[in-house]
Amino acid sequence: MIQKMIFKTGSVIIAFCLPFCLHAQSDLNPYLYFPQKKIECNRGAVVSAHPLASKVGLEILKKGGNAVDAAIATQLALAVVYPGAGNIGGGGFMVAHLSNGKNLSIDFREKAPDKASRNMYLDANGDAQTNLSQNGHLSAGVPGTIAGLFAELKYAKLSFRRLIQPAIDLAEKGFAISRAEARNLNEAQTVFKKYNTVMPVFVKETPWKAGDTLIQKDLAKTLKLIRDKGAKGFYEGETANLIVYEMKRGNGILTLDDLKNYDAKERDAVTFTYKGNYTIITMPLPASGGVLLPQMMRMVEDQPLKTYGFESVRSVQLMAEVERLAYADRAKYLGDKDFYKVPAKMLMSYPYVNERMKLYDPNKAGNSKDIQAGNIAPESEETTHLNVYDKDGNAVSITTTLNGEYGSSTVVAGAGFLLNNEMDDFSIKPGVPNMYGAVGGEANAIAPGKRMLSSMTPTIVLKDGKPFLVVGTPGGTTITTSVFQTLIDIIEFNMSPEDAVNKPKFHHQWLPDMIFVEKDFPMDVREQLIQMGYTLKQREAIGRTEVIQISPDGKIIAVGDKRGDDTAEGY
Repeated sequence: MIQKMIFKTGSVIIAFCLPFCLHAQSDLNPYLYFPQKKIECNRGAVVSAHPLASKVGLEILKKGGNAVDAAIATQLALAVVYPGAGNIGGGGFMVAHLSNGKNLSIDFREKAPDKASRNMYLDANGDAQTNLSQNGHLSAGVPGTIAGLFAELKYAKLSFRRLIQPAIDLAEKGFAISRAEARNLNEAQTVFKKYNTVMPVFVKETPWKAGDTLIQKDLAKTLKLIRDKGAKGFYEGETANLIVYEMKRGNGILTLDDLKNYDAKERDAVTFTYKGNYTIITMPLPASGGVLLPQMMRMVEDQPLKTYGFESVRSVQLMAEVERLAYADRAKYLGDKDFYKVPAKMLMSYPYVNERMKLYDPNKAGNSKDIQAGNIAPESEETTHLNVYDKDGNAVSITTTLNGEYGSSTVVAGAGFLLNNEMDDFSIKPGVPNMYGAVGGEANAIAPGKRMLSSMTPTIVLKDGKPFLVVGTPGGTTITTSVFQTLIDIIEFNMSPEDAVNKPKFHHQWLPDMIFVEKDFPMDVREQLIQMGYTLKQREAIGRTEVIQISPDGKIIAVGDKRGDDTAEGY
Protein backbone atom coordinates (compact mmCIF):
# COMPACT_ATOMS: atom_id res chain seq x y z
CA MET A 1 0.00 0.00 0.00
CA ILE A 2 1.28 3.46 -0.89
CA GLN A 3 0.26 6.63 0.88
CA LYS A 4 0.75 9.93 -0.94
CA MET A 5 2.01 12.72 1.28
CA ILE A 6 2.26 16.37 0.30
CA PHE A 7 4.06 19.01 2.29
CA LYS A 8 5.41 22.48 1.72
CA THR A 9 8.99 23.69 2.13
CA GLY A 10 9.28 27.43 1.67
CA SER A 11 7.67 28.23 -1.69
CA VAL A 12 8.13 24.71 -3.03
CA ILE A 13 5.41 22.10 -2.75
CA ILE A 14 6.70 18.55 -2.99
CA ALA A 15 4.66 15.37 -3.20
CA PHE A 16 6.17 12.08 -2.06
CA CYS A 17 4.81 8.55 -2.12
CA LEU A 18 5.41 6.89 1.23
CA PRO A 19 5.39 3.08 1.46
CA PHE A 20 4.42 1.81 4.90
CA CYS A 21 7.38 -0.59 4.77
CA LEU A 22 10.61 1.43 5.05
CA HIS A 23 14.22 0.39 4.52
CA ALA A 24 15.44 -2.07 7.08
CA GLN A 25 18.33 -1.45 9.49
CA SER A 26 17.90 2.33 9.32
CA ASP A 27 15.73 5.13 10.67
CA LEU A 28 16.12 6.81 7.28
CA ASN A 29 12.89 7.39 5.38
CA PRO A 30 13.84 7.71 1.70
CA TYR A 31 10.31 8.67 0.68
CA LEU A 32 9.64 11.49 3.11
CA TYR A 33 12.27 14.13 3.67
CA PHE A 34 12.81 17.84 3.25
CA PRO A 35 15.73 20.26 3.34
CA GLN A 36 16.76 21.68 6.71
CA LYS A 37 18.81 24.80 6.20
CA LYS A 38 20.22 25.36 9.67
CA ILE A 39 20.92 23.31 12.79
CA GLU A 40 22.40 24.33 16.13
CA CYS A 41 23.87 21.50 18.17
CA ASN A 42 26.89 20.56 20.29
CA ARG A 43 28.03 17.06 19.35
CA GLY A 44 28.35 16.76 15.58
CA ALA A 45 27.02 18.06 12.27
CA VAL A 46 26.87 17.19 8.59
CA VAL A 47 26.03 19.52 5.70
CA SER A 48 25.66 18.27 2.14
CA ALA A 49 23.75 18.90 -1.08
CA HIS A 50 20.92 16.44 -0.35
CA PRO A 51 18.76 15.78 2.73
CA LEU A 52 19.10 12.00 2.53
CA ALA A 53 22.89 12.14 2.26
CA SER A 54 23.14 14.47 5.26
CA LYS A 55 20.89 12.13 7.25
CA VAL A 56 23.08 9.16 6.32
CA GLY A 57 26.14 11.03 7.60
CA LEU A 58 24.39 11.97 10.84
CA GLU A 59 23.38 8.35 11.46
CA ILE A 60 27.02 7.31 11.14
CA LEU A 61 28.07 9.94 13.69
CA LYS A 62 25.38 8.79 16.09
CA LYS A 63 26.49 5.16 15.71
CA GLY A 64 30.04 5.90 16.78
CA GLY A 65 31.69 6.92 13.56
CA ASN A 66 34.00 9.90 13.39
CA ALA A 67 33.86 12.78 10.90
CA VAL A 68 35.77 10.79 8.27
CA ASP A 69 33.35 7.85 8.58
CA ALA A 70 30.42 10.22 8.15
CA ALA A 71 32.09 11.91 5.19
CA ILE A 72 32.65 8.58 3.40
CA ALA A 73 29.05 7.46 3.97
CA THR A 74 27.73 10.87 2.86
CA GLN A 75 29.81 10.81 -0.34
CA LEU A 76 28.53 7.34 -1.21
CA ALA A 77 24.93 8.36 -0.53
CA LEU A 78 25.35 11.44 -2.74
CA ALA A 79 26.47 9.14 -5.57
CA VAL A 80 22.98 7.64 -5.42
CA VAL A 81 20.61 10.47 -4.50
CA TYR A 82 22.38 13.35 -6.26
CA PRO A 83 23.46 11.92 -9.62
CA GLY A 84 24.14 15.32 -11.20
CA ALA A 85 27.28 15.73 -9.11
CA GLY A 86 27.54 13.07 -6.44
CA ASN A 87 29.51 10.28 -8.01
CA ILE A 88 31.71 7.23 -8.16
CA GLY A 89 32.71 8.07 -11.73
CA GLY A 90 34.37 11.40 -10.95
CA GLY A 91 36.88 12.69 -8.42
CA GLY A 92 37.62 15.36 -5.84
CA PHE A 93 39.60 16.52 -2.85
CA MET A 94 39.45 16.11 0.92
CA VAL A 95 40.86 18.49 3.53
CA ALA A 96 40.71 17.54 7.20
CA HIS A 97 41.92 18.75 10.58
CA LEU A 98 42.01 15.81 12.96
CA SER A 99 41.58 15.96 16.70
CA ASN A 100 45.24 14.96 17.17
CA GLY A 101 46.28 18.16 15.38
CA LYS A 102 47.12 16.58 12.03
CA ASN A 103 46.18 18.51 8.89
CA LEU A 104 45.38 16.21 6.01
CA SER A 105 44.64 16.53 2.31
CA ILE A 106 43.80 13.73 -0.11
CA ASP A 107 43.85 14.24 -3.88
CA PHE A 108 41.54 11.92 -5.82
CA ARG A 109 41.27 14.18 -8.85
CA GLU A 110 40.71 12.45 -12.19
CA LYS A 111 43.67 11.90 -14.51
CA ALA A 112 44.12 11.99 -18.26
CA PRO A 113 44.14 8.49 -19.80
CA ASP A 114 47.43 7.15 -21.17
CA LYS A 115 46.13 7.56 -24.71
CA ALA A 116 45.39 11.25 -24.16
CA SER A 117 47.43 13.76 -26.12
CA ARG A 118 48.02 17.48 -26.11
CA ASN A 119 45.98 18.24 -29.25
CA MET A 120 43.37 15.51 -28.96
CA TYR A 121 40.46 17.95 -29.15
CA LEU A 122 41.73 19.97 -32.13
CA ASP A 123 40.44 19.41 -35.66
CA ALA A 124 42.53 19.38 -38.84
CA ASN A 125 42.50 23.18 -38.90
CA GLY A 126 43.69 23.42 -35.31
CA ASP A 127 40.32 24.60 -34.02
CA ALA A 128 39.14 23.44 -30.61
CA GLN A 129 36.29 20.91 -30.62
CA THR A 130 34.81 21.65 -27.20
CA ASN A 131 31.86 19.37 -27.94
CA LEU A 132 34.28 16.44 -27.60
CA SER A 133 35.96 17.70 -24.43
CA GLN A 134 32.63 18.46 -22.76
CA ASN A 135 30.33 15.60 -23.77
CA GLY A 136 30.38 11.88 -24.27
CA HIS A 137 32.96 9.15 -23.91
CA LEU A 138 36.06 11.05 -25.00
CA SER A 139 35.55 13.73 -22.33
CA ALA A 140 36.06 11.32 -19.41
CA GLY A 141 39.18 11.26 -17.27
CA VAL A 142 40.20 8.27 -15.13
CA PRO A 143 37.79 8.31 -12.13
CA GLY A 144 39.35 8.87 -8.72
CA THR A 145 36.45 8.87 -6.24
CA ILE A 146 36.63 5.22 -5.15
CA ALA A 147 40.40 5.38 -4.62
CA GLY A 148 39.80 8.54 -2.61
CA LEU A 149 37.25 6.85 -0.37
CA PHE A 150 39.67 4.05 0.49
CA ALA A 151 42.46 6.57 1.12
CA GLU A 152 40.11 8.35 3.54
CA LEU A 153 39.23 5.05 5.23
CA LYS A 154 42.68 5.01 6.84
CA TYR A 155 41.41 7.77 9.17
CA ALA A 156 37.97 6.28 9.84
CA LYS A 157 36.80 4.00 12.68
CA LEU A 158 34.07 1.87 11.15
CA SER A 159 34.22 -0.79 8.44
CA PHE A 160 33.73 0.20 4.82
CA ARG A 161 31.00 -2.42 4.60
CA ARG A 162 29.01 -0.49 7.17
CA LEU A 163 29.64 2.88 5.55
CA ILE A 164 28.55 1.83 2.06
CA GLN A 165 25.39 -0.05 3.04
CA PRO A 166 23.07 3.00 3.20
CA ALA A 167 24.05 3.89 -0.37
CA ILE A 168 23.41 0.32 -1.51
CA ASP A 169 19.96 0.38 0.09
CA LEU A 170 19.08 3.71 -1.51
CA ALA A 171 20.19 2.49 -4.93
CA GLU A 172 18.58 -0.95 -4.74
CA LYS A 173 15.28 -0.06 -3.07
CA GLY A 174 14.93 3.47 -4.34
CA PHE A 175 14.11 6.90 -3.00
CA ALA A 176 11.68 9.66 -3.89
CA ILE A 177 13.28 12.34 -6.03
CA SER A 178 12.87 16.00 -5.18
CA ARG A 179 11.30 18.63 -7.40
CA ALA A 180 14.76 19.98 -8.27
CA GLU A 181 16.06 16.54 -9.29
CA ALA A 182 12.96 15.89 -11.39
CA ARG A 183 13.54 19.19 -13.22
CA ASN A 184 17.22 18.41 -13.79
CA LEU A 185 16.52 14.91 -15.10
CA ASN A 186 13.85 16.21 -17.46
CA GLU A 187 16.21 18.87 -18.83
CA ALA A 188 18.90 16.23 -19.42
CA GLN A 189 16.76 13.72 -21.37
CA THR A 190 18.07 14.81 -24.77
CA VAL A 191 21.74 14.57 -23.84
CA PHE A 192 21.23 11.24 -22.07
CA LYS A 193 19.72 9.84 -25.26
CA LYS A 194 22.47 11.35 -27.40
CA TYR A 195 25.49 10.16 -25.41
CA ASN A 196 24.39 6.68 -24.33
CA THR A 197 24.30 3.56 -26.47
CA VAL A 198 22.30 1.74 -23.77
CA MET A 199 19.59 3.88 -22.20
CA PRO A 200 20.14 4.44 -18.44
CA VAL A 201 17.46 4.50 -15.74
CA PHE A 202 17.49 8.30 -15.91
CA VAL A 203 15.72 8.16 -19.29
CA LYS A 204 11.94 8.01 -18.93
CA GLU A 205 9.12 8.10 -21.50
CA THR A 206 6.98 10.41 -19.37
CA PRO A 207 8.43 13.42 -17.51
CA TRP A 208 9.90 12.89 -14.07
CA LYS A 209 8.00 14.51 -11.24
CA ALA A 210 8.66 15.12 -7.56
CA GLY A 211 7.92 12.00 -5.56
CA ASP A 212 8.76 9.54 -8.34
CA THR A 213 10.89 6.66 -7.07
CA LEU A 214 14.34 6.32 -8.64
CA ILE A 215 15.68 2.75 -8.41
CA GLN A 216 19.23 2.08 -9.64
CA LYS A 217 19.80 -1.70 -9.67
CA ASP A 218 22.99 -1.57 -11.75
CA LEU A 219 24.51 1.03 -9.45
CA ALA A 220 23.58 -1.11 -6.44
CA LYS A 221 25.40 -4.05 -8.03
CA THR A 222 28.49 -1.91 -8.58
CA LEU A 223 28.41 -0.68 -4.99
CA LYS A 224 28.15 -4.25 -3.74
CA LEU A 225 31.25 -5.23 -5.74
CA ILE A 226 33.11 -2.34 -4.07
CA ARG A 227 31.77 -3.41 -0.68
CA ASP A 228 32.93 -7.00 -1.17
CA LYS A 229 36.20 -6.48 -3.09
CA GLY A 230 37.36 -3.05 -2.03
CA ALA A 231 38.84 -0.64 -4.59
CA LYS A 232 39.59 -3.60 -6.88
CA GLY A 233 35.82 -4.07 -7.14
CA PHE A 234 35.85 -0.87 -9.20
CA TYR A 235 39.27 -0.58 -10.81
CA GLU A 236 39.57 -4.23 -11.80
CA GLY A 237 37.28 -7.11 -12.70
CA GLU A 238 33.65 -6.79 -13.75
CA THR A 239 33.17 -3.05 -13.28
CA ALA A 240 36.45 -2.15 -14.97
CA ASN A 241 35.50 -4.35 -17.93
CA LEU A 242 32.11 -2.64 -18.19
CA ILE A 243 33.84 0.76 -18.27
CA VAL A 244 36.13 -0.38 -21.09
CA TYR A 245 33.22 -1.94 -23.02
CA GLU A 246 31.42 1.40 -22.70
CA MET A 247 34.48 3.20 -24.02
CA LYS A 248 34.61 0.94 -27.08
CA ARG A 249 30.93 1.61 -27.86
CA GLY A 250 31.49 5.36 -27.80
CA ASN A 251 35.07 5.82 -29.07
CA GLY A 252 36.46 6.65 -25.64
CA ILE A 253 40.07 5.98 -24.65
CA LEU A 254 39.98 4.77 -21.02
CA THR A 255 41.68 1.37 -20.69
CA LEU A 256 41.99 -1.37 -18.08
CA ASP A 257 45.54 -0.19 -17.37
CA ASP A 258 44.33 3.39 -16.79
CA LEU A 259 41.92 2.11 -14.17
CA LYS A 260 44.27 -0.38 -12.51
CA ASN A 261 47.08 2.17 -12.23
CA TYR A 262 45.03 5.03 -10.74
CA ASP A 263 46.11 6.14 -7.26
CA ALA A 264 44.82 8.74 -4.83
CA LYS A 265 47.56 10.92 -3.34
CA GLU A 266 47.91 12.15 0.19
CA ARG A 267 49.46 15.60 -0.08
CA ASP A 268 50.65 18.27 2.34
CA ALA A 269 47.74 20.59 3.01
CA VAL A 270 48.25 24.28 2.30
CA THR A 271 48.22 26.20 5.59
CA PHE A 272 48.60 29.93 6.07
CA THR A 273 47.75 32.48 8.72
CA TYR A 274 45.46 35.47 8.46
CA LYS A 275 45.77 38.38 10.87
CA GLY A 276 47.64 36.33 13.42
CA ASN A 277 45.02 34.20 15.12
CA TYR A 278 43.40 32.52 12.10
CA THR A 279 45.00 29.49 10.45
CA ILE A 280 43.47 28.54 7.12
CA ILE A 281 43.87 24.99 5.77
CA THR A 282 43.05 24.25 2.16
CA MET A 283 43.83 21.90 -0.73
CA PRO A 284 47.08 22.16 -2.72
CA LEU A 285 47.43 21.84 -6.49
CA PRO A 286 45.96 20.58 -8.71
CA ALA A 287 43.24 22.41 -6.76
CA SER A 288 43.79 26.03 -7.77
CA GLY A 289 42.23 27.26 -4.53
CA GLY A 290 45.41 26.18 -2.75
CA VAL A 291 47.18 29.08 -4.48
CA LEU A 292 44.38 31.55 -5.17
CA LEU A 293 42.79 31.55 -1.70
CA PRO A 294 45.98 32.45 0.21
CA GLN A 295 46.90 34.87 -2.55
CA MET A 296 43.57 36.72 -2.31
CA MET A 297 43.41 36.64 1.49
CA ARG A 298 46.91 38.12 1.68
CA MET A 299 46.06 40.81 -0.86
CA VAL A 300 43.27 42.13 1.40
CA GLU A 301 44.89 41.37 4.77
CA ASP A 302 46.14 44.94 5.31
CA GLN A 303 43.10 46.62 3.72
CA PRO A 304 40.41 48.25 5.93
CA LEU A 305 37.67 45.86 4.80
CA LYS A 306 35.92 45.95 8.15
CA THR A 307 35.34 49.69 7.81
CA TYR A 308 34.11 49.31 4.22
CA GLY A 309 31.34 46.90 5.25
CA PHE A 310 29.60 44.01 3.51
CA GLU A 311 28.87 44.57 -0.19
CA SER A 312 29.60 48.25 -0.09
CA VAL A 313 30.95 49.67 -3.34
CA ARG A 314 34.44 49.89 -1.85
CA SER A 315 34.55 46.32 -0.51
CA VAL A 316 33.11 44.78 -3.70
CA GLN A 317 35.48 46.79 -5.89
CA LEU A 318 38.51 45.80 -3.82
CA MET A 319 37.57 42.12 -3.73
CA ALA A 320 36.71 42.01 -7.44
CA GLU A 321 40.09 43.51 -8.34
CA VAL A 322 41.84 41.01 -6.09
CA GLU A 323 39.95 38.21 -7.84
CA ARG A 324 40.98 39.62 -11.22
CA LEU A 325 44.66 39.64 -10.25
CA ALA A 326 44.56 36.11 -8.86
CA TYR A 327 42.73 34.61 -11.85
CA ALA A 328 45.16 36.23 -14.29
CA ASP A 329 47.90 34.27 -12.52
CA ARG A 330 45.73 31.13 -12.57
CA ALA A 331 45.50 31.23 -16.36
CA LYS A 332 49.26 31.37 -16.85
CA TYR A 333 50.89 29.51 -14.00
CA LEU A 334 48.61 26.86 -12.48
CA GLY A 335 48.45 23.17 -13.34
CA ASP A 336 49.42 19.75 -12.00
CA LYS A 337 52.67 20.38 -10.14
CA ASP A 338 53.69 16.75 -10.71
CA PHE A 339 53.98 17.63 -14.42
CA TYR A 340 54.71 21.37 -14.47
CA LYS A 341 56.95 23.51 -12.28
CA VAL A 342 54.36 25.79 -10.70
CA PRO A 343 55.82 28.75 -8.73
CA ALA A 344 53.25 28.24 -5.98
CA LYS A 345 55.31 29.55 -3.06
CA MET A 346 56.18 32.70 -4.95
CA LEU A 347 52.57 33.34 -5.99
CA MET A 348 51.47 33.15 -2.35
CA SER A 349 54.35 35.19 -0.91
CA TYR A 350 53.82 38.62 0.66
CA PRO A 351 56.40 40.35 -1.58
CA TYR A 352 54.62 39.07 -4.67
CA VAL A 353 51.07 39.88 -3.55
CA ASN A 354 52.17 43.33 -2.39
CA GLU A 355 53.68 43.96 -5.82
CA ARG A 356 50.47 42.80 -7.49
CA MET A 357 48.39 45.14 -5.34
CA LYS A 358 50.24 48.12 -6.80
CA LEU A 359 47.97 47.58 -9.83
CA TYR A 360 44.89 48.17 -7.68
CA ASP A 361 43.26 51.58 -8.07
CA PRO A 362 40.40 52.16 -5.59
CA ASN A 363 38.92 54.87 -7.81
CA LYS A 364 38.36 53.03 -11.09
CA ALA A 365 37.82 49.66 -12.72
CA GLY A 366 40.82 47.62 -13.72
CA ASN A 367 41.18 46.32 -17.27
CA SER A 368 42.01 42.69 -18.03
CA LYS A 369 43.75 43.65 -21.27
CA ASP A 370 46.26 45.66 -19.25
CA ILE A 371 46.34 43.47 -16.14
CA GLN A 372 48.07 40.23 -17.04
CA ALA A 373 49.74 37.52 -14.96
CA GLY A 374 52.53 38.79 -12.73
CA ASN A 375 56.22 38.36 -13.45
CA ILE A 376 57.72 35.39 -11.63
CA ALA A 377 61.41 34.87 -11.09
CA PRO A 378 62.44 31.21 -11.49
CA GLU A 379 61.98 29.22 -8.26
CA SER A 380 62.96 25.81 -7.08
CA GLU A 381 30.22 23.83 -11.52
CA GLU A 382 28.83 20.47 -11.69
CA THR A 383 30.28 19.82 -8.34
CA THR A 384 29.11 19.07 -4.82
CA HIS A 385 30.49 19.78 -1.36
CA LEU A 386 30.07 18.38 2.14
CA ASN A 387 31.29 19.33 5.61
CA VAL A 388 31.42 17.18 8.75
CA TYR A 389 32.41 17.97 12.33
CA ASP A 390 32.31 15.46 15.18
CA LYS A 391 32.27 15.47 18.98
CA ASP A 392 36.01 14.79 19.19
CA GLY A 393 36.97 17.84 17.16
CA ASN A 394 37.64 16.18 13.79
CA ALA A 395 36.72 18.46 10.88
CA VAL A 396 36.35 17.30 7.27
CA SER A 397 35.74 19.36 4.13
CA ILE A 398 35.27 17.48 0.83
CA THR A 399 34.46 18.69 -2.67
CA THR A 400 33.75 16.13 -5.40
CA THR A 401 32.72 16.53 -9.02
CA LEU A 402 31.74 15.13 -12.38
CA ASN A 403 32.51 18.62 -13.80
CA GLY A 404 29.37 19.55 -15.76
CA GLU A 405 25.94 18.55 -14.54
CA TYR A 406 25.70 14.77 -15.03
CA GLY A 407 29.32 14.89 -16.20
CA SER A 408 29.81 13.45 -19.68
CA SER A 409 26.11 12.44 -19.70
CA THR A 410 27.37 8.90 -20.36
CA VAL A 411 26.33 6.11 -17.99
CA VAL A 412 28.43 2.94 -17.91
CA ALA A 413 25.99 0.34 -19.18
CA GLY A 414 25.51 -2.47 -16.69
CA ALA A 415 27.31 -0.53 -13.94
CA GLY A 416 24.82 2.28 -13.52
CA PHE A 417 27.05 5.30 -12.86
CA LEU A 418 27.86 8.45 -14.78
CA LEU A 419 31.34 9.20 -16.07
CA ASN A 420 32.90 12.63 -15.62
CA ASN A 421 33.75 15.14 -18.36
CA GLU A 422 36.84 16.45 -16.57
CA MET A 423 39.06 16.48 -19.65
CA ASP A 424 37.49 19.86 -20.39
CA ASP A 425 39.26 21.22 -17.30
CA PHE A 426 42.55 20.97 -19.16
CA SER A 427 43.52 23.80 -21.46
CA ILE A 428 42.56 22.05 -24.70
CA LYS A 429 44.06 24.97 -26.64
CA PRO A 430 45.82 28.07 -25.24
CA GLY A 431 43.34 30.93 -24.93
CA VAL A 432 40.24 28.79 -25.58
CA PRO A 433 37.89 28.94 -22.57
CA ASN A 434 36.47 25.83 -20.97
CA MET A 435 32.77 25.46 -20.10
CA TYR A 436 33.26 27.83 -17.15
CA GLY A 437 34.98 30.49 -19.24
CA ALA A 438 38.43 29.84 -17.74
CA VAL A 439 41.43 30.03 -20.03
CA GLY A 440 44.80 28.38 -19.58
CA GLY A 441 48.10 27.60 -21.21
CA GLU A 442 51.14 25.35 -21.03
CA ALA A 443 50.86 24.67 -17.29
CA ASN A 444 47.47 23.01 -17.78
CA ALA A 445 48.01 21.39 -21.20
CA ILE A 446 46.87 17.78 -21.66
CA ALA A 447 49.41 15.04 -20.96
CA PRO A 448 48.94 11.30 -20.26
CA GLY A 449 48.52 10.64 -16.53
CA LYS A 450 48.29 14.34 -15.69
CA ARG A 451 45.62 15.72 -13.34
CA MET A 452 43.62 18.59 -14.75
CA LEU A 453 43.52 21.89 -12.87
CA SER A 454 40.53 22.27 -10.56
CA SER A 455 38.74 25.16 -8.87
CA MET A 456 37.70 23.06 -5.87
CA THR A 457 38.63 24.69 -2.57
CA PRO A 458 37.63 22.60 0.47
CA THR A 459 38.74 24.69 3.44
CA ILE A 460 38.99 24.60 7.24
CA VAL A 461 39.74 27.61 9.45
CA LEU A 462 41.23 27.36 12.93
CA LYS A 463 40.89 30.24 15.36
CA ASP A 464 43.51 30.31 18.10
CA GLY A 465 44.40 26.75 17.11
CA LYS A 466 40.88 25.30 17.41
CA PRO A 467 38.40 24.45 14.62
CA PHE A 468 36.30 27.49 13.78
CA LEU A 469 34.94 27.07 10.23
CA VAL A 470 34.46 24.20 7.78
CA VAL A 471 33.67 25.66 4.35
CA GLY A 472 33.27 24.72 0.72
CA THR A 473 31.05 25.00 -2.34
CA PRO A 474 30.52 23.74 -5.88
CA GLY A 475 30.37 26.18 -8.76
CA GLY A 476 33.21 25.78 -11.26
CA THR A 477 35.48 28.82 -11.37
CA THR A 478 33.24 30.61 -8.83
CA ILE A 479 34.27 28.14 -6.12
CA THR A 480 37.39 29.91 -4.88
CA THR A 481 35.85 33.39 -5.00
CA SER A 482 32.81 32.11 -3.06
CA VAL A 483 35.02 30.57 -0.36
CA PHE A 484 37.07 33.78 -0.27
CA GLN A 485 33.94 35.90 0.16
CA THR A 486 32.49 33.57 2.80
CA LEU A 487 35.67 33.80 4.91
CA ILE A 488 35.75 37.60 4.57
CA ASP A 489 32.04 37.84 5.43
CA ILE A 490 32.52 35.95 8.69
CA ILE A 491 36.00 37.07 9.73
CA GLU A 492 35.93 40.72 8.63
CA PHE A 493 32.24 41.61 8.52
CA ASN A 494 31.23 39.52 11.57
CA MET A 495 28.32 37.99 9.67
CA SER A 496 26.45 34.93 10.87
CA PRO A 497 27.19 31.73 8.93
CA GLU A 498 23.60 31.80 7.68
CA ASP A 499 24.02 35.27 6.15
CA ALA A 500 27.50 34.46 4.84
CA VAL A 501 26.02 31.49 2.97
CA ASN A 502 22.80 33.04 1.70
CA LYS A 503 23.49 36.73 1.00
CA PRO A 504 24.14 37.54 -2.68
CA LYS A 505 27.54 36.73 -4.11
CA PHE A 506 29.62 38.17 -6.94
CA HIS A 507 32.50 36.85 -9.02
CA HIS A 508 35.35 38.07 -11.22
CA GLN A 509 37.73 35.69 -12.99
CA TRP A 510 39.91 38.02 -15.14
CA LEU A 511 38.41 36.79 -18.41
CA PRO A 512 35.74 37.57 -19.37
CA ASP A 513 36.35 41.06 -17.99
CA MET A 514 33.14 41.51 -16.01
CA ILE A 515 31.70 41.15 -12.53
CA PHE A 516 29.03 38.47 -12.34
CA VAL A 517 26.31 39.11 -9.74
CA GLU A 518 23.32 37.20 -8.47
CA LYS A 519 19.83 38.61 -9.01
CA ASP A 520 19.47 39.90 -5.44
CA PHE A 521 22.78 41.80 -5.54
CA PRO A 522 21.97 45.40 -4.48
CA MET A 523 21.00 47.68 -7.38
CA ASP A 524 22.59 50.83 -5.96
CA VAL A 525 25.96 49.07 -5.70
CA ARG A 526 25.59 47.80 -9.28
CA GLU A 527 24.95 51.32 -10.55
CA GLN A 528 27.96 52.79 -8.77
CA LEU A 529 30.24 50.01 -10.05
CA ILE A 530 29.04 50.67 -13.60
CA GLN A 531 29.82 54.36 -13.13
CA MET A 532 33.38 53.36 -12.12
CA GLY A 533 33.77 51.57 -15.46
CA TYR A 534 32.81 47.96 -14.65
CA THR A 535 30.72 45.69 -16.82
CA LEU A 536 28.25 43.71 -14.74
CA LYS A 537 26.29 40.64 -15.74
CA GLN A 538 23.50 39.05 -13.73
CA ARG A 539 23.62 35.27 -13.68
CA GLU A 540 22.00 32.31 -11.98
CA ALA A 541 23.01 31.18 -8.49
CA ILE A 542 26.70 31.34 -7.66
CA GLY A 543 27.63 28.11 -5.91
CA ARG A 544 25.91 26.32 -3.04
CA THR A 545 28.05 27.07 -0.03
CA GLU A 546 28.07 24.84 3.05
CA VAL A 547 29.38 26.14 6.39
CA ILE A 548 29.89 24.68 9.84
CA GLN A 549 30.93 27.17 12.53
CA ILE A 550 32.22 26.04 15.94
CA SER A 551 32.22 28.45 18.87
CA PRO A 552 34.82 28.36 21.67
CA ASP A 553 32.13 27.00 24.02
CA GLY A 554 31.48 24.06 21.69
CA LYS A 555 28.29 25.30 20.08
CA ILE A 556 27.99 24.14 16.47
CA ILE A 557 26.03 26.01 13.78
CA ALA A 558 25.67 24.21 10.45
CA VAL A 559 24.11 25.89 7.41
CA GLY A 560 23.07 24.54 4.01
CA ASP A 561 22.71 26.91 1.08
CA LYS A 562 19.25 28.22 0.16
CA ARG A 563 20.18 27.82 -3.52
CA GLY A 564 19.47 24.07 -3.58
CA ASP A 565 18.25 21.09 -1.55
CA ASP A 566 21.31 21.45 0.69
CA THR A 567 20.65 20.23 4.21
CA ALA A 568 22.26 20.61 7.62
CA GLU A 569 21.90 17.83 10.18
CA GLY A 570 23.30 17.61 13.70
CA TYR A 571 22.79 16.37 17.22
